[in-house]
Amino acid sequence: MRPLRGSLPATVRDALPLERGERVLAAAPTRGGSHVAATTTALHLPTPSGGFTRIPWERVDHATWKDGWLHVQETAAGPDHHVRLTAPGSVPETVRERVTATIAVSHQAQLPAGKVRIVGRRPAAGGEVRWTFVFDSGLDPSDPGLRAQAEQVLEDLRRQTGL
Repeated sequence: MRPLRGSLPATVRDALPLERGERVLAAAPTRGGSHVAATTTALHLPTPSGGFTRIPWERVDHATWKDGWLHVQETAAGPDHHVRLTAPGSVPETVRERVTATIAVSHQAQLPAGKVRIVGRRPAAGGEVRWTFVFDSGLDPSDPGLRAQAEQVLEDLRRQTGL
């Protein structure tokens, strides 16, 4: 792993909820006076209360960097996060790298009512592939018939890939 790029004050490092063996790869200050930290296993974003939200890389559906803002969408219709970075350094590049590294399979399928993207991700720390469905907007992910159709596509995909 590469060394930390971007300074991280000791008080911020001490406040990060790091797991055993987790290391900071890149960090950047935010407009609000905190920091964003990209580690070997997760993205740590500041909360309004002064703490951090830890998002494992396999739970980041997508992240974009635009006009000084880091935009992060969690999987499974999780929340959107928007953080303004004052000096991004290598954080955007590290986020892209780490998210991409978790993707084992990404497959788009046409269902009768619309499309579903099925993504299999392996946690950065290792372990079993975790599967998520991302349905076209306008489709109800809680519809049992729609879920059954997506599950069938997933079963076929798992047979094909051996995952």
